[in-house]
Amino acid sequence: MADKAVSLAEKRLMDVKLNELGAWLGGRDFTPNGILSAIRRGHDRYYNKYINVKKGGIGGIAMLLVGYVAISYLWEYDHIKHDRWRKYH
Repeated sequence: MADKAVSLAEKRLMDVKLNELGAWLGGRDFTPNGILSAIRRGHDRYYNKYINVKKGGIGGIAMLLVGYVAISYLWEYDHIKHDRWRKYH
């Protein structure tokens, strides 16, 4: 069966062709309310996929912890890099 035609504004980023990217970005809502609603939708999708499941494991929480560790390392990398080259002072 043929897929129904979906307007460009309703497509997900993974479904957008490269030549449609500019028009797709132009159709996004970059107001503060639009950004907050996008963050809320992303949180809801993550929560429903990894946290709010009947037979869940440690995957969702582990992903959050690994992300936190990676971001913390990137934020402190300059300080760690300078400590690495010091010998005695």
